[in-house]
Amino acid sequence: MPGDPDPYSDEVEVEMEVEVEVEVEVEELTGGGTARVFRIGETVRKPVMPWTPAVHRLLDHLERQSFEGAPAAHGTDERGRMILTYLAGDVGNYPLPDAIRSSQALVTSARLLRRYHDATTDLAQHPGGDWQFDALAPVEVICHGDFAPYNCVFTGERAVGLIDFDAARPGPRAWDLAYALYRYAPLTHPDNHDGWGTTEQQAHRAREFLDAYGCTRAERQSVMDMAAPRLESLADFLREGAAAGDENFRRHIEEGHLALYVRDIDYIRDHAEVWARLAL
Repeated sequence: MPGDPDPYSDEVEVEMEVEVEVEVEVEELTGGGTARVFRIGETVRKPVMPWTPAVHRLLDHLERQSFEGAPAAHGTDERGRMILTYLAGDVGNYPLPDAIRSSQALVTSARLLRRYHDATTDLAQHPGGDWQFDALAPVEVICHGDFAPYNCVFTGERAVGLIDFDAARPGPRAWDLAYALYRYAPLTHPDNHDGWGTTEQQAHRAREFLDAYGCTRAERQSVMDMAAPRLESLADFLREGAAAGDENFRRHIEEGHLALYVRDIDYIRDHAEVWARLAL
């Protein structure tokens, strides 16, 4: 009726904002590094270092190149830590499970490294100078610097991602490939706890890795020539860090890591003829 109040005219819709406390999973990630790294939800947080801007520049470049096998960088958090995308999967920590010792894991890791290297060639032309380590000649790519199962992410037997770019530096492809063979073939003394297989079996896996990467004969020879010097560089880095007072490096030496490297260097040199056959 006219004049009757509209029963809805004074109805006010009130949007109530309800705060829901979401519990975010926090997990400390382990696997051999010296810095404390945490997973918080779908992100990873790690300390900012002097070379972090170079790592951010690398990760941003990889994203622009549509390389999907690396985390994206998202600045820093309220505690000043790097924020990185968490890559889902299994990391190849020691002792390696059978899936990551498989031929499929070896081949897909080699192809992942090749895709990563190829995605960095443009950046390598103007890399800047704020990396943790100096550039190595000839500069062909931005080396990952620590390409190993413990820095790869796997889905089953397939390598799908790459993490921890702190040791990245401009340099030759052979620098990464030599260390990859040390960890994947592996070019280690059969008595070492992280090694397996005979020398001939290791040589076969090394050739399989290099072929999956797409190496030419000359490139295979270059990688094998680099194997012992690459490991010597790691041993020197460990010694220098311990001498400078770094407790993590001293602990690694006390745990026998340096002794293993020295033994493996001798092993690689003693079997130079076996590795040389890879280039044929």
